[in-house]
Amino acid sequence: MNIRNRISRVIEILKKNSRNFKSPVVTEVAVQTRDPFKVLISCLLSLRTKDAVTWKASERLFRIADTPEKLSFLSTVEIEKAIYPVGFYKTKARRIKEISKVLIEKYGSSVPDDFDELLKLKGVGRKTANIVMVYGFGKEGLPIDTHCHRIPNRLGWIKTKNPEETEKALRDLIPKKHWFEFNDLFVQFGQNICKPVKPLCNICPIKKYCNYYKKSKKK
Repeated sequence: MNIRNRISRVIEILKKNSRNFKSPVVTEVAVQTRDPFKVLISCLLSLRTKDAVTWKASERLFRIADTPEKLSFLSTVEIEKAIYPVGFYKTKARRIKEISKVLIEKYGSSVPDDFDELLKLKGVGRKTANIVMVYGFGKEGLPIDTHCHRIPNRLGWIKTKNPEETEKALRDLIPKKHWFEFNDLFVQFGQNICKPVKPLCNICPIKKYCNYYKKSKKK
């Protein structure tokens, strides 16, 4: 079985198992709101923060301000109070306010549906821009977080040192038909089974396709 067929097989297996797990918080926001702005803000809140905390913080914030205009009128302290205890909440509060102002002034209060334009927003990196493209606009993108970087390396698909290298490598390997679902599936899988420390190989549904498992079995 060649690498692309093996990748497709792994993704199909993970899709069947995904019903056992919760979707990542940004996906839930996208499904419930269909709002690129809320996807963007939720994604910024989610960085280095657990999903349960992100979800509650997003709900609190959007109850008082759910558009760039409303958020720009809030003080930084008001935003901090709404999003606490997300990681780096003071920095994120400033960024959210800054981004809201830029969206109003430069983009007519709308989130741009262009990858390069998203990267111009302060605090928005490739992962966040890809997530907004995929889950905010339903457009092509390949969001790579720590799970999406770690797991393909464990499986033996790639040998990369950081998420940017991983994104570039996977764009050449993963069939485009799987791009939309890739982040969701691998975040679920990484949170619940293929954990950073002590992965649960004994219950892993794709262990027969995994280099890490084969090497650990030999040891």
